[in-house]
Amino acid sequence: MKEILRYFFSPFVRPKLKLYIGKVAVGTPYFLPRRLVKDPENPKKSKYVPKKIGFDYCRLGWKTKWSNTDYRYEWSPVFSFVIFGLQFAVTVTVNDANHYWSSWLYYQNDTDKTKSTKERVKQCIDEYPQIWKVSSRGDEKTVNYYDIILKKKWKQVSVEVERDNKLKKLGI
Repeated sequence: MKEILRYFFSPFVRPKLKLYIGKVAVGTPYFLPRRLVKDPENPKKSKYVPKKIGFDYCRLGWKTKWSNTDYRYEWSPVFSFVIFGLQFAVTVTVNDANHYWSSWLYYQNDTDKTKSTKERVKQCIDEYPQIWKVSSRGDEKTVNYYDIILKKKWKQVSVEVERDNKLKKLGI
């Protein structure tokens, strides 16, 4: 639960909760909810069977690739409750999940926690940039994902834009 609160109260845009109610269909993450039972035919072995009643929770799935700070997103956090073939699942979802979660992990694990949030966000942006060239239907553009995944309060604003905003407030 503490981890979920970190998602919602970080400088990153708040994730959304996606609710699923229906037949068991949401995996956690690679398989449907299941439990381990002893095989009645061979007591030395065990096998997996679908859950009839039970609760599952899967944390944010990630790995590192080339270095300790090269995070790769794999799956979103999910809570699941199964009862007699029905499932109630809540998944934590975000837009641009790869960029969002890898940046969040870098911010959470590798920025200096003795600094202020503003300084940590700046460190995150400087040391772990999320500037990518995106191509769609022959059009290529450069996207800074921090402009999309950070809350408005924490976005870095260029000196020129900040100056223009102050001049607008003064009516100049």
